[in-house]
Amino acid sequence: MTARPRLATRIPFWGLVVASLGSAAAGALILVDKLGVMTTTLTDGTATGIEVYVGQSMAVLGAVLIGAGVIGILLAFAIASLASLRPAAPAVVVEPIDWSAESADADEAEGDAPDHGYERGLGYTSQFEAVGADDAPAETAKDAADETADDASKEPAETR
Repeated sequence: MTARPRLATRIPFWGLVVASLGSAAAGALILVDKLGVMTTTLTDGTATGIEVYVGQSMAVLGAVLIGAGVIGILLAFAIASLASLRPAAPAVVVEPIDWSAESADADEAEGDAPDHGYERGLGYTSQFEAVGADDAPAETAKDAADETADDASKEPAETR
């Protein structure tokens, strides 16, 4: 996975797109409403100074909002096109795969079992010889205690 997230998952990008569309829509609504009111009242002859002069200022505000929305959409398109030009991070290969070694392991698993004395599910089996009575160490706890007592008696009395 790359260190940089895709542009489609970036919240600021989508915030720019939504704000631009909202600005353009609000500007279009204001512009159409004020121009409609001005047209109707001027053709009827019932226009007042507020409808004419304030209506013109509101129409200019609507046009500015439409322009800001269009600039925002164009900026979002530019960001999207620049993001697509970024080079992708190269895939890092840790080590090449040695297919011959893997097939040798598979042949070994199918053929002769390794002689290590462990079987899956059973644990260590009887391939290892158990320690017999003749192989047991001759020294027991009692013998060790006796030897310690004998060693103590052989020491000179001055050191005790």
